[in-house]
Amino acid sequence: MNLRAVPYSQRECASSESAPLVDVQALQQFVAEHPRLFVITGAGISHASGIPTYRDEIGNWKSNTPIQHGEFLKHVAVRRRYWARSFVGWPNVGNAQPNKAHRGLVVLENGGYIKSLVTQNIDRLHQKAGQKRVIDLHGRLDQVVCMDCGALTPREQIQQWLWQHNPHLEHLKAELAPDGDADVREDLIRQVAIPDCQHCGGLLKPNVVFYGGSVGREKVNYLYDKLSAADAMLVIGSSLMVYSSFRFCKFAAERQIPIACINQGMTRADGLLVLKVSADCGEVLSELASALSR
Repeated sequence: MNLRAVPYSQRECASSESAPLVDVQALQQFVAEHPRLFVITGAGISHASGIPTYRDEIGNWKSNTPIQHGEFLKHVAVRRRYWARSFVGWPNVGNAQPNKAHRGLVVLENGGYIKSLVTQNIDRLHQKAGQKRVIDLHGRLDQVVCMDCGALTPREQIQQWLWQHNPHLEHLKAELAPDGDADVREDLIRQVAIPDCQHCGGLLKPNVVFYGGSVGREKVNYLYDKLSAADAMLVIGSSLMVYSSFRFCKFAAERQIPIACINQGMTRADGLLVLKVSADCGEVLSELASALSR
């Protein structure tokens, strides 16, 4: 990795082309100087666990148009599409295991360097790895919520219902997409039976924030308070293209809280960064955890 550092005072002048590249030694120094980190992670951290990412290295969308919150609630055809594709894609997320990036962050938390970890991911791999201070910004895919009575159901229970009522999908193989999605033929989707709430018969939705939905104001304000108490912010494996995560970079920059980043490819916040490591986050976090544990 090449070292090219830009002073923090110049961050507003940096562009995506001139975002600073730093090696692990410089990142280690950054963490040592700012030991109370507010960490935010994205899809890139789970890629090594076999979960596809949404965007390419310049931030362009790679997969299908995502489910929209309003469309899911209004149209049974959209819900049928979601549950058909989720039936095929969910096992890849449900069975995924943490990788060395997740494990490296656990070491940093145990060493006292991470005070808050916010993840845009809905795969719960941070929790599987043993991370304790995790806030799921966009919810969790291992739960299903009733939009009428609020009851929560384990996703695996819904998977069993889908399997029992949709035998035509049982042995279907399809290309996997991010967040438990998969490509399923339209003629198969039209035949899909979809589940209702076992408590009230209401509309079921994965307990995640769909596009067009919003993160609750109470959660956002809570995270602003956590960020205000941090020494610095560290972004890992995220292009920050969605505002729900980018807003925390804006908040940090306005309060002169320094921001470092580990990400392969450009991010929406490149012009706000003090340091950037453009390398595999698993390799970087493993080296960083090892160095800070000595």
